[in-house]
Amino acid sequence: MNDTANQPASRSRRRLKGPKVCHCCSKEVPFCWSCRCGFLICQECMNENVWGMSCNGITWQCPDCGGQNGFGNQ
Repeated sequence: MNDTANQPASRSRRRLKGPKVCHCCSKEVPFCWSCRCGFLICQECMNENVWGMSCNGITWQCPDCGGQNGFGNQ
């Protein structure tokens, strides 16, 4: 029996669609790399700063929280 009326409201796990605002350049772009802490960086800024955020080209380290994030290539 699937009774969803009595269940508490939960946050949707779907990602928000639409433009995102890069935390580095403040531009509104359709895609940003994101960290779990909420940090967003656009592809252009990532290309400029990947030398300091990644040592192996597979993961990148968030400059805000220090968390490890994948590029999605593995």
